[in-house]
Amino acid sequence: MDKEIVVKFFDSLAENWDKGLITDREKINYILDRADINAGDTVLDVACGTGVLFPFYLERGVKKIIGVDFSRNMLDIAKEKFKNDNIEFICSDVENLSLNERASKAVVFNAFPHFINPEKIIENVAKNLCENGRLTVAHDMGRAALDRHHSGAAKNVSNGLGPAKETARIMEKYFLVDTVCDEEDIYIVSGTKI
Repeated sequence: MDKEIVVKFFDSLAENWDKGLITDREKINYILDRADINAGDTVLDVACGTGVLFPFYLERGVKKIIGVDFSRNMLDIAKEKFKNDNIEFICSDVENLSLNERASKAVVFNAFPHFINPEKIIENVAKNLCENGRLTVAHDMGRAALDRHHSGAAKNVSNGLGPAKETARIMEKYFLVDTVCDEEDIYIVSGTKI
């Protein structure tokens, strides 16, 4: 998988991304509960796309959202949708991200299979989290459903989603993992920075 191809793929989908979006509020709030997103948090949203989770963070009273994506087109749409003073947008590859301020929480939602080097992403997210910061990798569908979803146009930009235990094993180098959920309709791995 080539990063440039991944960026071009998501840039090409950005304009219509929100039109096909199905948001399950109950499932997203369940994920954000596991991610321990609370009032006062600074949340790093990794591969934020058009800002799908931003309304949910704002409802929870977070202090700040730092939305990072390497698709400029996705970020441009997010910027149009959210003009809040407490949202910062960064167009960057998360592998090379260096924040001016550390976040208290980081969420990778519906994006993990699109990373060429997941361990490098996890390592760098850990560097950008404050002491006891939490990283949550989550999908609002199970692995089999996600692999079916990615079997079409996205097959060249997805590595597939490995078992949650495998993601937890990678995260355990940097995080104390306390949530591993690999069910038919949801996927969550979460832990606090060591």
